Amino acid sequence: MKEANGFGMSPFGLPKVAWQTMFGELTEQRAARAQEGYEKIKTASQELTEALRETYSNNARTATDYGLKVIEISNANANSAIDFFARIASSKSVTDVLTTSAAEARRAFDAASAQNRQLWELGQRLATQSGEPIRQHVTKVFQKAS
Repeated sequence: MKEANGFGMSPFGLPKVAWQTMFGELTEQRAARAQEGYEKIKTASQELTEALRETYSNNARTATDYGLKVIEISNANANSAIDFFARIASSKSVTDVLTTSAAEARRAFDAASAQNRQLWELGQRLATQSGEPIRQHVTKVFQKAS
């Protein structure tokens, strides 16, 4: 379909120039929106990567602290056992052995309670710190979306 002036008509009865202008603007708008969406996804991905990196780093640090605490506790318990056996070996009577054993049992119980509390606290810290960077990231993403 050609008009006398040389400009054709679009399928919807609009001059081709008007059709191309409208279509071009829509295409540019869609491209801009797609680029904006891509940038948001890219930013969110980078933030999530950083949150995971921080989580891994915190987990490694806390797991190391936990392992070192277990080694420290094991060393203290081994030293305590050696001291106990030395005291038992130097006992002069059955009464000394029983008194030393009772005192050691009480001391061992108190030590085990304190050691378990320390390990429990480290375990709680590990659990809390594991999810914190990811929780902060999710909160940040929802705040941006609002």
